[in-house]
Amino acid sequence: MNISVIGAGQMGNGIAHVFAQSGHSVTLIDIAQASLDKALVTIGKNLDRQVAKGTLTEAQKAETLKNISTNTDMAAGVKSAELVVEAATENIDLKLKIFKELDTHAPAGCILGTNTSSISITRIAAATKRPTHVIGMHFMNPVPIMKLVEVIRGYNTTDAVTKTVVDLSTAIGKVPVTVNDYAGFVANRILMPMINEAIETLFQGVGGVAEIDTVMKLGMAHPMGPLQLADFIGLDTCLAIMRVLHDGFGNPKYAPCPLLVQMVTAGKLGVKTGEGFYAYTPGSKDLVVAPAFS
Repeated sequence: MNISVIGAGQMGNGIAHVFAQSGHSVTLIDIAQASLDKALVTIGKNLDRQVAKGTLTEAQKAETLKNISTNTDMAAGVKSAELVVEAATENIDLKLKIFKELDTHAPAGCILGTNTSSISITRIAAATKRPTHVIGMHFMNPVPIMKLVEVIRGYNTTDAVTKTVVDLSTAIGKVPVTVNDYAGFVANRILMPMINEAIETLFQGVGGVAEIDTVMKLGMAHPMGPLQLADFIGLDTCLAIMRVLHDGFGNPKYAPCPLLVQMVTAGKLGVKTGEGFYAYTPGSKDLVVAPAFS
């Protein structure tokens, strides 16, 4: 299958990786060539890890990289696509703009997928003239490792399109779970309020960063504490999703914690900026609480 992936960031390069490794022809599209070059380096490093673990051969790595091409021109990059997966920033205006363009340039029968983790598929589909062919494909991070794909049906998504996406997800080694189109879907409707409550617990002084994460790891068997996970996801992304939940349901229980808002405003976004609830040093695996919370 010819697949185009929009966005060469962490999610986009991971999605391109798994499709290419399964033998699909992938065009990775981004407005910046530097982002595409960086994505190819990241994919190469992740493939090297698989080779080192013995789960992939050098020949399979070479074939995977051969299956990926890049393009900074969306029209050219999707002209032969049978499936497009958009993996841009979690911003509704940006996604609507992208889908309007995709609707213009992608072939008539092409399925338009979005990796959104919270935004309404029905709303995104309404920006196109093919709402029956718009669907959510919410991959988990890191994409090459995590098995789940949350498949979200919009109001008009057909059974045939849903089946195609479910079958394709299974064929690339993922476990698809089909859910309906309500704010946050299943994954983030449950996860983000938990993260937000952990931040609220810190904000109110009930416990410190390390204490909150330790309670959840040792008491609830979570592999990573909620504050560390928030840093990993990106605090800006967490805030964007909480705002989608708050707007979508109109319920004050989904209001983002003021501390989360303040940290995003200050540019403390977690791993991507080097500091969030923890401070991150390149090359170090030590978990150090950020100075603001020490």
